[in-house]
Amino acid sequence: MTRDVRDAAIMLQSMAGHDPKDSTSADFPVPDFEAALTGDIRGRKIGIPREYRVDGMPAEIEAIWTRGAEMLKDQGAEIVDISLPHTKYALPAYYVIAPAEASSNLARYDGVRFGYRAKLSQGDGITEMYEKTRAEGFGHEVQRRVMIGTYVLSAGFYDAYYNRARKVRTLIARDFDQAFADGIDAILTPATPSSAFGLGEMSDADPVQMYLNDVFTVTVNLAGLPGISVPAGLDAQGLPLGLQLIGKPWKEDELLNDAFALERAAGFSARPDRWW
Repeated sequence: MTRDVRDAAIMLQSMAGHDPKDSTSADFPVPDFEAALTGDIRGRKIGIPREYRVDGMPAEIEAIWTRGAEMLKDQGAEIVDISLPHTKYALPAYYVIAPAEASSNLARYDGVRFGYRAKLSQGDGITEMYEKTRAEGFGHEVQRRVMIGTYVLSAGFYDAYYNRARKVRTLIARDFDQAFADGIDAILTPATPSSAFGLGEMSDADPVQMYLNDVFTVTVNLAGLPGISVPAGLDAQGLPLGLQLIGKPWKEDELLNDAFALERAAGFSARPDRWW
């Protein structure tokens, strides 16, 4: 977690760059992210996607979203209503693809090659070692996602679930590509459909209901786009509410500057009480 956008820029500067030993690492030149923070967003076109106005969204979040758009407009940005028509399919597609990737990638953690190994009893064989290691080493949510992922990747379900979700991902990415091709520079949305939960408050919550809180952020992951959340205000209980900015591929420097302008305009300075 970073303290502000400038901290985020400095951290990203240290993290970014090509790693020849990482096949997922892009060999792109890294801009000076901190130098990009001029706060000048005059002429930038900021899209407001109508599909992000979901049913049951609290009025406080709607209000802060509107206020965020006004803050950017006051600084010279142009606010444009846009459509991302496949947004409604993002959540189910994400919760097919992400667990499938988790199932595949976490298969290596078996007590032999990587990570934790459970303590074995006399007579335990390799099967027992796998079972105990993965049962003890993974938490309930990880186990849940591994099981879902294994299911959607299994014979008979691969095409029905995983391949279909991949096609939906392509359509979601195409929506963003079209918006950017039409001249949109960044997209402003709420970060979450509610404020933060109290400590331990959701420990017994329905996992599916918890997944619904990702409704505004999973599209960024599916489309492979940079995104940043900026604290912008408080709800009636004094809990922070955030706004999300989504940028073009490889334009993190421009996105950080948009976020910097929003952060300065919001003037968010609230700090939590020392609950401990």
